[in-house]
Amino acid sequence: MANVSPATARSIAMLEKLVSFDTVSRNSNLAFIDFVSGLLKEHGVESRLVHNDDKTKANLLATIGPRVEGGVVLSGHTDVVPVDDQEWHTNPFDVVQKDGLLYGRGTADMKSFLAIILSALDTMTAAPLKTPIHLAFSYDEEVGCLGAPSLIRLLNRELPKPRAVIVGEPTDMKVVSAHKGITGVRTVVTGHETHSSQTHRGVSAVMVAAELVQFIQAMSAEAASKGLHNQLFEPPHSTMTVNIIEGGTAINIMARHCTFHWDIRVLPEDGPEQYLNRFKSYCNDVVLPRMRAVAPGCNIETFPRQPTPPLKPELDSEAERLCRMLTGDNVTRAVAFAAEAGQFQESGLSVVICGPGSISQAHQPNEFISVSQVDAGTRFLHDLVSHLSR
Repeated sequence: MANVSPATARSIAMLEKLVSFDTVSRNSNLAFIDFVSGLLKEHGVESRLVHNDDKTKANLLATIGPRVEGGVVLSGHTDVVPVDDQEWHTNPFDVVQKDGLLYGRGTADMKSFLAIILSALDTMTAAPLKTPIHLAFSYDEEVGCLGAPSLIRLLNRELPKPRAVIVGEPTDMKVVSAHKGITGVRTVVTGHETHSSQTHRGVSAVMVAAELVQFIQAMSAEAASKGLHNQLFEPPHSTMTVNIIEGGTAINIMARHCTFHWDIRVLPEDGPEQYLNRFKSYCNDVVLPRMRAVAPGCNIETFPRQPTPPLKPELDSEAERLCRMLTGDNVTRAVAFAAEAGQFQESGLSVVICGPGSISQAHQPNEFISVSQVDAGTRFLHDLVSHLSR
């Protein structure tokens, strides 16, 4: 490949292989994990798998180098978001290179980071590492960071304590010290169906859901205008958005059911509980009495998922010092998206986010990463290996 180093060319070739696995979160990632564990075995590296309850998905943990304290964890998720209803110009599961960009689902978020690691196994296994490199690859990050907790428990239980965790989410190879937390929420509205001409006899679950969506919008607007602010983040406040809504049977039937899914993204110094409690109080004290005055069987149920904790800034931490030394980047940054970094930190580890590609391309149709970012990430990894070998 012209104008790139042999190491970067190997990273790109590995990225092509990894993108070819359709690891959209609704699917199994086992074919991907089997490929990775087989590749590691070829290089003399044993891996441990941690499966989900129904054995359709797995995390992977492996160690390269001596089993001593002070190692570095390279963490990434194997799943990607869906391509449904997106206008792709190419096959999203083939990497297509054009004008210095590599198109494909997961190129930015975040298979390039995994490809850079796996393409350098020869280098890592041959290096005289003084402290180990641990690989921690997870499942179901994109649907609530569901896989990482069991992976982190295994890491903390069975490995000597590492000095740093580097989560390779796309940051343009800049050091990120904090991210927001996220809580996914599902709200189910049960109304009372009647002919839509007899609105006095029925309760439309869709109409009630629309009112509740407006209440969530009002809470989000209030958080923006009066809530806690942190200028490291963009936007610099906590946010709430409704992103899926489903309900109704026919245009002439007042809807009996409506379900909507929303998320609460909070600053590290904020928390989701106050917003959930306000929402539930509004439902129970204001909306439900009105619904049940028409039909006693009406209901509103809200089901929050286990929250993903924020990554709180720990300035001059072990992980931050290491990544700043390797990148030369000394700017303090935070990101609005949530990641597994907060889960690693909550378990007592030192964590930063630093990886190739831009979050602006993540989850988009025609997702891409630049060849220059793959090159920067490749150089970063080789510099890390050299540093850990001295």
